[in-house]
Amino acid sequence: MNNPAEQGTIFGHPRGLVILFFTEMWERFSYYGMRGLLIVYLTQHFLFSDEKSSLLYGAYTALVYVMTIIGGSLADRYLGARKAVTFGAILLTLGHFGMTFEGDGSKQLLQYGESQYQVTLDGRGGDARQLIVSAQGRSYINFTETTMEIAEPEVVGLPANIARDQFTITVETQQGYLDILYLSLALIIAGVGFLKANISTIVGSLYGFGDARRDSGFTIFYMGINLGAFLSSIFCGYLGIVYGWKYGFGLAGIGMLGGLLIFLSCQSWLEGKAEPPSEEKLKEKVFLFINVEWLCYLVGAGIVAVSMLLVKNEELVGGILGPIGILMLVGLVGYALVRLHGDERSRMFAAIYFVLAQIPFWALFEQAGSSLNLFTARLVDREILGWSVPGPVFQSLNAGFIFIFAPLMAWLWVWLARRHLNPSTPVKFALGVAMAGLGFLLLVSGMQSSGDIGLTPVIFIFAIYWVHTMGELMVSPVGLSAVTKLAPARIVGMTMGAWFLYSGLSNFLAGVIARTTGAETIGGQMTNVAAAKAGYIEVYSQVGYIAIGISVLMLMISPQINKMMRGA
Repeated sequence: MNNPAEQGTIFGHPRGLVILFFTEMWERFSYYGMRGLLIVYLTQHFLFSDEKSSLLYGAYTALVYVMTIIGGSLADRYLGARKAVTFGAILLTLGHFGMTFEGDGSKQLLQYGESQYQVTLDGRGGDARQLIVSAQGRSYINFTETTMEIAEPEVVGLPANIARDQFTITVETQQGYLDILYLSLALIIAGVGFLKANISTIVGSLYGFGDARRDSGFTIFYMGINLGAFLSSIFCGYLGIVYGWKYGFGLAGIGMLGGLLIFLSCQSWLEGKAEPPSEEKLKEKVFLFINVEWLCYLVGAGIVAVSMLLVKNEELVGGILGPIGILMLVGLVGYALVRLHGDERSRMFAAIYFVLAQIPFWALFEQAGSSLNLFTARLVDREILGWSVPGPVFQSLNAGFIFIFAPLMAWLWVWLARRHLNPSTPVKFALGVAMAGLGFLLLVSGMQSSGDIGLTPVIFIFAIYWVHTMGELMVSPVGLSAVTKLAPARIVGMTMGAWFLYSGLSNFLAGVIARTTGAETIGGQMTNVAAAKAGYIEVYSQVGYIAIGISVLMLMISPQINKMMRGA
């Protein structure tokens, strides 16, 4: 065990933890800041349909998880965690700053008779209103099921009402700036792939085997993650909606640059705990002047290229990840049957169960950045104390609730355990899935209470984020802990890779679900509030009841899963 007296410490912990805390805090600041704006940006700046935006968002978040498997493997075998985190932070910084090159966006052109007009918005976010622009001026417009109504028709030289079948709408896109968007997303995917898993590895390496400070250190690190997510959702979300997309994305980029500079300037504080397994191996020539280290970086460039291709063709992601997920499942089950025996085999099957059981939870929870984000912006009364709060700002609620309730939940499990009432891990998982469904059913009740076209009271947004956060605290830390305890030490890395792979699949499935809530939009805003609201009620009711049904099934089999865990 490392001797704490031999290390530089701050508040009793290795001083390297401070560097990792702030590096990860700023990385999460950049990631969640961009994430909160992305779906609104796609629908309003590039004028993608809700369906395309949701699927693209799902593909992007899925690839972020999947690429951590490659980044983690390269760090374990060759690069070491320090070099991998540095490379990932550089890619992330480039990706986030790339998001600030937005151009003029796409143009929505309305053809009426022999004349062409532009449909645009007077701002960003859910409060923006649609305008029609002509050579003479501009006027606000409103769409019904059958007509387009023009507030001041004389200003733009058009009739006050135009039937839907009398005009056509097309979109002109600045392809160069759209390609910059795809490249930026690909850089972020690759950057997270190299940084996310490996920075957690460094945290663990700061503490020797049996060091009692380890759990406390990870708790502090986890708070850094949520602090970054909380602050970014507020500040990046506000700047992006109120002042301009580039300011929100730019602030996210500044955050990531700050994290990179902190990590580079204080690497000595890590005291050599994250170095490559073999410096000699890294220097070995592979081809001409390319050594193993540069080959790893070229793999990173390959990840960028492949990710850019996939986000440009987002529908391909499910077709690729689905078969990979099946092969991973076959591999895990086959390994358990052929190579493991007795308690090890039983525990491995329990680990496989938890890896799969996370899917329904994350598929619903990850609506937060896509369909729930759009719903909050468009169909919720967001006025609080006289301020119309931008939709993306509400994504800070998840991290805020974790600050408040994670310590209480941790205390609750200890209190229940002392009384022999602590629910088993399978029961906690089932309750987490149930809460994912319950959150959406609560939101549906709020929608129904406000009528066909009324705005949903904002209290129901607070409610769904609180319920989902409680569910997250029953699934995420509990599941990760269970998998690392259940999987045999020699394949725990592969099993954790499977956890991230199925997390990625869950995120893509979340995009598929979000796509079904898509409403018709012109200029990036809905044209039929009643139809959009009915669509949300139908989809959210279905997924809510399905999730509760799955949770009941999980509760029924939980005694058998608990038995398979063999006391772990």
